[in-house]
Amino acid sequence: MKKKLSLLLSALLLLGLLAGCGGSDTSGPSGGAPSSNGSLTFTTGGDQGTYYALGSVLAGQVSATTGTKVTAITSGGSQANILALSDGDAQLGFVQSDVMSYAYSGTNLFNSPVPGFSTVAALYTEQVQIVTLDPNLKSIADLAGKTVSVGDAGSGTYFNAVDILNAYGIDAENDINPVYESFGTSADSLQDGKIDAAFVVAGAPTNAITSLAASKTVYLISLDDAHINALISSSPYYTRNVIPASTYNLPADVTTVAVGAVVIARDDASEDDVYNFASGVFEHLDAVASSHAKGAELNLDFAASVTSVPYHPGAARYFAEKGFDVPTK
Repeated sequence: MKKKLSLLLSALLLLGLLAGCGGSDTSGPSGGAPSSNGSLTFTTGGDQGTYYALGSVLAGQVSATTGTKVTAITSGGSQANILALSDGDAQLGFVQSDVMSYAYSGTNLFNSPVPGFSTVAALYTEQVQIVTLDPNLKSIADLAGKTVSVGDAGSGTYFNAVDILNAYGIDAENDINPVYESFGTSADSLQDGKIDAAFVVAGAPTNAITSLAASKTVYLISLDDAHINALISSSPYYTRNVIPASTYNLPADVTTVAVGAVVIARDDASEDDVYNFASGVFEHLDAVASSHAKGAELNLDFAASVTSVPYHPGAARYFAEKGFDVPTK
Protein backbone atom coordinates (compact mmCIF):
# COMPACT_ATOMS: atom_id res chain seq x y z
CA MET A 1 0.00 0.00 0.00
CA LYS A 2 2.81 2.36 0.92
CA LYS A 3 4.55 1.53 -2.34
CA LYS A 4 1.41 2.44 -4.35
CA LEU A 5 1.01 5.69 -2.38
CA SER A 6 4.65 6.57 -3.06
CA LEU A 7 4.21 5.96 -6.79
CA LEU A 8 1.05 8.10 -6.81
CA LEU A 9 2.82 11.00 -5.07
CA SER A 10 5.73 10.73 -7.51
CA ALA A 11 3.35 10.87 -10.48
CA LEU A 12 1.59 13.93 -9.06
CA LEU A 13 4.93 15.65 -8.48
CA LEU A 14 6.00 14.91 -12.07
CA LEU A 15 2.74 16.34 -13.44
CA GLY A 16 3.28 19.50 -11.38
CA LEU A 17 6.77 19.93 -12.78
CA LEU A 18 5.52 19.46 -16.35
CA ALA A 19 2.75 21.99 -15.81
CA GLY A 20 5.32 24.48 -14.54
CA CYS A 21 7.39 24.00 -17.69
CA GLY A 22 4.49 24.24 -20.13
CA GLY A 23 2.13 26.72 -18.52
CA SER A 24 0.17 29.50 -20.21
CA ASP A 25 2.69 32.32 -19.58
CA THR A 26 3.66 33.48 -23.09
CA SER A 27 6.14 36.20 -22.13
CA GLY A 28 9.65 35.59 -23.34
CA PRO A 29 12.77 35.93 -21.20
CA SER A 30 13.46 39.40 -19.81
CA GLY A 31 10.28 40.81 -21.38
CA GLY A 32 11.16 39.60 -24.88
CA ALA A 33 8.81 38.47 -27.63
CA PRO A 34 6.14 36.01 -26.52
CA SER A 35 6.72 32.40 -27.37
CA SER A 36 4.55 30.94 -30.11
CA ASN A 37 4.43 27.94 -32.34
CA GLY A 38 2.29 29.77 -34.89
CA SER A 39 2.87 30.51 -38.54
CA LEU A 40 1.92 33.38 -40.82
CA THR A 41 1.70 33.51 -44.61
CA PHE A 42 2.93 36.89 -45.84
CA THR A 43 1.69 37.86 -49.33
CA THR A 44 4.01 40.41 -50.91
CA GLY A 45 4.36 41.30 -54.63
CA GLY A 46 6.04 40.31 -57.88
CA ASP A 47 9.29 38.36 -57.63
CA GLN A 48 11.34 41.31 -58.95
CA GLY A 49 9.72 43.97 -56.79
CA THR A 50 10.72 45.43 -53.43
CA TYR A 51 7.74 43.87 -51.64
CA TYR A 52 8.90 40.33 -52.29
CA ALA A 53 12.62 41.03 -51.80
CA LEU A 54 12.17 42.88 -48.52
CA GLY A 55 9.25 40.69 -47.45
CA SER A 56 11.47 37.62 -47.75
CA VAL A 57 14.08 39.28 -45.55
CA LEU A 58 11.50 40.24 -42.92
CA ALA A 59 10.00 36.74 -42.97
CA GLY A 60 13.40 35.18 -42.46
CA GLN A 61 14.30 37.57 -39.66
CA VAL A 62 11.07 37.00 -37.73
CA SER A 63 11.29 33.23 -38.22
CA ALA A 64 14.89 33.19 -36.96
CA THR A 65 14.39 35.38 -33.88
CA THR A 66 10.90 34.55 -32.60
CA GLY A 67 8.63 31.57 -32.15
CA THR A 68 6.58 32.50 -35.22
CA LYS A 69 7.35 31.12 -38.68
CA VAL A 70 6.61 33.59 -41.47
CA THR A 71 6.53 32.51 -45.12
CA ALA A 72 6.72 35.22 -47.81
CA ILE A 73 4.92 34.45 -51.09
CA THR A 74 4.66 36.32 -54.39
CA SER A 75 1.45 38.01 -55.47
CA GLY A 76 -0.12 40.52 -57.84
CA GLY A 77 0.40 43.41 -55.44
CA SER A 78 -1.65 45.54 -53.09
CA GLN A 79 -5.20 44.77 -54.20
CA ALA A 80 -4.44 41.06 -54.55
CA ASN A 81 -2.99 41.09 -51.03
CA ILE A 82 -6.10 42.72 -49.57
CA LEU A 83 -8.24 40.05 -51.23
CA ALA A 84 -5.91 37.25 -50.09
CA LEU A 85 -6.34 38.35 -46.50
CA SER A 86 -10.09 38.73 -46.95
CA ASP A 87 -10.32 35.20 -48.40
CA GLY A 88 -8.18 33.72 -45.61
CA ASP A 89 -5.33 32.74 -47.96
CA ALA A 90 -2.80 34.80 -45.98
CA GLN A 91 -2.51 36.44 -42.57
CA LEU A 92 -0.09 39.25 -43.47
CA GLY A 93 0.21 41.41 -46.56
CA PHE A 94 2.06 44.36 -48.05
CA VAL A 95 -0.12 47.23 -49.30
CA GLN A 96 0.34 50.75 -50.55
CA SER A 97 -1.12 53.26 -48.12
CA ASP A 98 -3.51 54.57 -50.77
CA VAL A 99 -4.84 51.09 -51.62
CA MET A 100 -5.24 50.33 -47.93
CA SER A 101 -7.35 53.48 -47.60
CA TYR A 102 -9.42 52.49 -50.66
CA ALA A 103 -10.15 49.07 -49.15
CA TYR A 104 -11.01 50.36 -45.69
CA SER A 105 -13.39 53.01 -47.01
CA GLY A 106 -14.69 51.08 -50.05
CA THR A 107 -13.60 53.42 -52.86
CA ASN A 108 -11.75 53.20 -56.21
CA LEU A 109 -10.56 49.59 -56.39
CA PHE A 110 -13.26 48.40 -53.98
CA ASN A 111 -17.04 48.66 -54.38
CA SER A 112 -17.60 48.42 -50.63
CA PRO A 113 -15.45 48.49 -47.49
CA VAL A 114 -13.34 45.38 -46.94
CA PRO A 115 -13.68 44.26 -43.32
CA GLY A 116 -11.37 42.21 -41.16
CA PHE A 117 -7.90 43.74 -41.52
CA SER A 118 -5.76 46.10 -39.48
CA THR A 119 -2.37 47.81 -39.57
CA VAL A 120 0.83 46.16 -38.39
CA ALA A 121 3.39 48.83 -39.33
CA ALA A 122 4.28 51.43 -41.94
CA LEU A 123 7.73 50.61 -43.31
CA TYR A 124 8.96 53.05 -45.95
CA THR A 125 7.90 55.31 -48.80
CA GLU A 126 7.32 53.91 -52.29
CA GLN A 127 8.28 56.14 -55.17
CA VAL A 128 6.29 56.38 -58.38
CA GLN A 129 9.02 55.60 -60.93
CA ILE A 130 8.24 56.24 -64.62
CA VAL A 131 10.95 54.29 -66.42
CA THR A 132 12.04 54.61 -70.04
CA LEU A 133 15.01 53.89 -72.26
CA ASP A 134 14.15 56.84 -74.53
CA PRO A 135 15.98 60.04 -73.52
CA ASN A 136 13.48 62.08 -75.56
CA LEU A 137 10.68 61.27 -73.11
CA LYS A 138 11.30 64.04 -70.61
CA SER A 139 7.80 64.84 -69.32
CA ILE A 140 4.61 62.95 -68.52
CA ALA A 141 3.05 64.96 -71.35
CA ASP A 142 5.45 63.18 -73.74
CA LEU A 143 3.74 59.85 -73.00
CA ALA A 144 0.66 60.79 -75.05
CA GLY A 145 0.35 58.33 -77.93
CA LYS A 146 3.03 56.01 -76.50
CA THR A 147 2.81 52.38 -75.37
CA VAL A 148 3.04 52.46 -71.60
CA SER A 149 2.88 49.74 -68.95
CA VAL A 150 0.55 50.95 -66.19
CA GLY A 151 1.02 47.99 -63.85
CA ASP A 152 -1.04 44.87 -63.34
CA ALA A 153 -4.73 45.39 -64.08
CA GLY A 154 -6.45 46.67 -60.95
CA SER A 155 -3.18 47.12 -59.04
CA GLY A 156 -2.24 50.09 -56.91
CA THR A 157 0.31 50.98 -59.57
CA TYR A 158 -2.50 51.27 -62.12
CA PHE A 159 -4.36 53.82 -60.02
CA ASN A 160 -1.17 55.77 -59.36
CA ALA A 161 -0.59 55.86 -63.12
CA VAL A 162 -4.16 57.07 -63.68
CA ASP A 163 -3.73 59.81 -61.06
CA ILE A 164 -0.50 61.09 -62.56
CA LEU A 165 -1.58 60.88 -66.18
CA ASN A 166 -4.85 62.66 -65.30
CA ALA A 167 -2.88 65.44 -63.61
CA TYR A 168 -1.28 66.09 -67.01
CA GLY A 169 -4.58 65.84 -68.89
CA ILE A 170 -3.87 62.36 -70.30
CA ASP A 171 -6.56 59.67 -70.27
CA ALA A 172 -4.94 56.36 -69.31
CA GLU A 173 -7.25 54.31 -71.51
CA ASN A 174 -7.57 56.55 -74.57
CA ASP A 175 -4.55 58.88 -74.86
CA ILE A 176 -1.89 56.20 -74.48
CA ASN A 177 -1.69 52.57 -75.53
CA PRO A 178 -1.85 50.95 -72.08
CA VAL A 179 -0.45 47.51 -71.31
CA TYR A 180 -0.89 45.80 -67.96
CA GLU A 181 2.35 44.22 -66.81
CA SER A 182 4.20 43.44 -63.60
CA PHE A 183 7.50 45.17 -62.78
CA GLY A 184 9.61 42.31 -64.11
CA THR A 185 7.61 41.91 -67.30
CA SER A 186 7.70 45.67 -67.85
CA ALA A 187 11.50 45.64 -67.59
CA ASP A 188 11.67 42.81 -70.13
CA SER A 189 9.31 44.69 -72.46
CA LEU A 190 11.44 47.82 -72.23
CA GLN A 191 14.55 45.73 -72.94
CA ASP A 192 12.89 44.20 -76.00
CA GLY A 193 11.52 47.53 -77.30
CA LYS A 194 7.88 46.45 -76.89
CA ILE A 195 6.90 49.45 -74.75
CA ASP A 196 8.07 53.04 -74.47
CA ALA A 197 7.76 53.51 -70.72
CA ALA A 198 6.53 51.81 -67.56
CA PHE A 199 5.08 52.89 -64.24
CA VAL A 200 6.76 51.11 -61.33
CA VAL A 201 5.60 51.96 -57.81
CA ALA A 202 8.08 50.50 -55.35
CA GLY A 203 10.89 51.50 -53.06
CA ALA A 204 13.94 52.60 -55.02
CA PRO A 205 16.19 50.87 -55.87
CA THR A 206 13.82 48.29 -57.35
CA ASN A 207 15.29 45.00 -58.54
CA ALA A 208 13.57 45.08 -61.93
CA ILE A 209 14.97 48.53 -62.75
CA THR A 210 18.39 47.77 -61.29
CA SER A 211 18.63 44.68 -63.50
CA LEU A 212 17.57 46.70 -66.55
CA ALA A 213 20.11 49.41 -65.74
CA ALA A 214 22.88 46.79 -65.70
CA SER A 215 22.59 46.40 -69.47
CA LYS A 216 20.83 49.57 -70.66
CA THR A 217 20.90 53.29 -69.91
CA VAL A 218 17.67 53.95 -68.05
CA TYR A 219 15.89 57.24 -67.50
CA LEU A 220 13.19 58.22 -65.01
CA ILE A 221 10.70 60.91 -65.98
CA SER A 222 10.42 63.75 -63.47
CA LEU A 223 7.22 65.48 -62.39
CA ASP A 224 7.24 69.26 -62.17
CA ASP A 225 6.32 71.08 -58.96
CA ALA A 226 3.08 72.60 -60.27
CA HIS A 227 1.64 69.20 -61.19
CA ILE A 228 2.95 67.62 -57.97
CA ASN A 229 1.20 70.29 -55.90
CA ALA A 230 -2.06 69.79 -57.81
CA LEU A 231 -1.80 66.02 -57.37
CA ILE A 232 -1.18 66.26 -53.63
CA SER A 233 -4.08 68.70 -53.29
CA SER A 234 -6.51 66.25 -54.89
CA SER A 235 -4.92 63.06 -53.48
CA PRO A 236 -3.28 63.84 -50.11
CA TYR A 237 -1.86 60.33 -49.65
CA TYR A 238 0.96 61.37 -52.02
CA THR A 239 4.12 63.13 -50.86
CA ARG A 240 6.86 64.83 -52.89
CA ASN A 241 9.99 62.68 -53.22
CA VAL A 242 13.40 62.88 -54.87
CA ILE A 243 15.23 59.82 -56.23
CA PRO A 244 19.00 60.46 -56.24
CA ALA A 245 20.81 60.06 -59.55
CA SER A 246 23.10 57.46 -57.97
CA THR A 247 20.18 55.06 -57.49
CA TYR A 248 20.32 53.84 -61.10
CA ASN A 249 23.27 55.86 -62.46
CA LEU A 250 20.82 58.46 -63.79
CA PRO A 251 21.88 61.68 -65.51
CA ALA A 252 20.33 63.74 -62.67
CA ASP A 253 18.15 63.51 -59.58
CA VAL A 254 14.49 62.78 -60.34
CA THR A 255 11.53 64.47 -58.66
CA THR A 256 8.41 62.37 -58.24
CA VAL A 257 5.74 61.47 -55.68
CA ALA A 258 5.51 58.58 -53.24
CA VAL A 259 3.03 56.61 -51.16
CA GLY A 260 3.67 54.52 -48.06
CA ALA A 261 4.40 50.77 -47.89
CA VAL A 262 2.42 49.24 -45.04
CA VAL A 263 2.13 45.72 -43.60
CA ILE A 264 -1.42 44.73 -42.64
CA ALA A 265 -2.83 41.64 -40.90
CA ARG A 266 -6.11 39.82 -40.66
CA ASP A 267 -7.93 40.89 -37.50
CA ASP A 268 -8.11 37.27 -36.36
CA ALA A 269 -4.36 36.64 -36.74
CA SER A 270 -2.85 35.59 -33.42
CA GLU A 271 -1.99 38.57 -31.23
CA ASP A 272 1.25 36.89 -30.15
CA ASP A 273 2.25 36.11 -33.75
CA VAL A 274 1.66 39.70 -34.90
CA TYR A 275 3.55 40.96 -31.84
CA ASN A 276 6.39 38.62 -32.84
CA PHE A 277 6.38 40.02 -36.38
CA ALA A 278 6.66 43.61 -35.12
CA SER A 279 9.33 42.80 -32.55
CA GLY A 280 11.21 40.46 -34.86
CA VAL A 281 11.54 43.28 -37.39
CA PHE A 282 12.05 46.38 -35.25
CA GLU A 283 14.29 44.78 -32.63
CA HIS A 284 16.69 43.70 -35.39
CA LEU A 285 16.83 46.64 -37.79
CA ASP A 286 20.60 46.36 -38.29
CA ALA A 287 20.20 42.78 -39.47
CA VAL A 288 17.35 43.75 -41.79
CA ALA A 289 19.35 46.65 -43.22
CA SER A 290 22.35 44.39 -43.84
CA SER A 291 20.14 42.16 -46.01
CA HIS A 292 18.14 44.80 -47.91
CA ALA A 293 18.76 48.51 -48.55
CA LYS A 294 15.21 49.50 -47.56
CA GLY A 295 15.90 48.21 -44.05
CA ALA A 296 17.88 51.39 -43.38
CA GLU A 297 14.66 53.40 -43.82
CA LEU A 298 12.64 51.52 -41.20
CA ASN A 299 12.03 53.34 -37.92
CA LEU A 300 9.49 53.24 -35.09
CA ASP A 301 8.20 56.79 -35.61
CA PHE A 302 7.11 56.06 -39.17
CA ALA A 303 5.97 52.54 -38.28
CA ALA A 304 3.50 53.92 -35.73
CA SER A 305 2.32 56.84 -37.87
CA VAL A 306 -0.71 55.28 -39.63
CA THR A 307 -4.03 56.90 -38.73
CA SER A 308 -6.36 55.81 -41.53
CA VAL A 309 -6.67 52.15 -40.46
CA PRO A 310 -6.48 50.97 -36.81
CA TYR A 311 -3.62 48.78 -35.62
CA HIS A 312 -3.81 45.07 -34.83
CA PRO A 313 -3.75 44.39 -31.05
CA GLY A 314 -0.46 42.49 -31.35
CA ALA A 315 1.23 45.42 -33.09
CA ALA A 316 -0.36 47.94 -30.71
CA ARG A 317 1.05 45.99 -27.75
CA TYR A 318 4.54 46.12 -29.20
CA PHE A 319 4.36 49.84 -30.00
CA ALA A 320 2.94 50.58 -26.52
CA GLU A 321 6.03 48.95 -25.02
CA LYS A 322 8.07 51.37 -27.12
CA GLY A 323 6.09 54.40 -25.94
CA PHE A 324 3.76 54.83 -28.95
CA ASP A 325 -0.01 55.10 -28.60
CA VAL A 326 -1.45 53.87 -31.89
CA PRO A 327 -5.17 53.79 -32.81
CA THR A 328 -6.97 50.47 -32.35
CA LYS A 329 -10.50 49.28 -33.09
